[in-house]
Amino acid sequence: MVAPSTPLPDRASGYITETRAFFSARAATWDTKFGDDLPAYAAAITQAGLPRGGVVLDVGCGTGRALPALRQAVGQHGKVIAVDLTPEMLQQARGRGRADAADAALVLGDARRLPFAEASGDAVFAAGLIMHLPDIESGLRDLARITRPGGLLILFHPSGRAALAARHGRVLGGGEPLDRVPLEQMTRCTGWELSVYDDATHRFFAVAVRR
Repeated sequence: MVAPSTPLPDRASGYITETRAFFSARAATWDTKFGDDLPAYAAAITQAGLPRGGVVLDVGCGTGRALPALRQAVGQHGKVIAVDLTPEMLQQARGRGRADAADAALVLGDARRLPFAEASGDAVFAAGLIMHLPDIESGLRDLARITRPGGLLILFHPSGRAALAARHGRVLGGGEPLDRVPLEQMTRCTGWELSVYDDATHRFFAVAVRR
């Protein structure tokens, strides 16, 4: 496991503490509750068309459910880097055999200030990440910083937005951040161009291209 190369900013301390408290308590049982959605991850990654031999970052990787499919997508000459804010999630990814040294590097880091150089990745996969960020535009901007021009951002969730909202006892309202129009606006102003948008019952899947 690799620590960030730069200190996480003090202004993020509340977000980091709360996020780690929530996910660390659930890390050991996360796959018991959600482990049956691996085929949905694999299907989304196949559809995204990741470049063979490329560098792909799984930001907010959790227990690493996407890592086997990402590794297969980029091939033996590609590289997969898994990033999460919660150490216990990364430990689960390693313990479940999804992040052996030859398969994926594990990095402890904040999606809003990633410890990578500019244009260092060919694609970013972000499953369920965006709505956890206190400042979505800030997160999208740093994902753009680390992605080369023409690279991909894949936003995914194995439930559609309406189904996910219903699971949490609410109804989707208009103008929410992942509605198509707000998402198009946010991606455009942070260096991306939205090219695919699919908010189906069974999944949320969107792809943006780095300008």
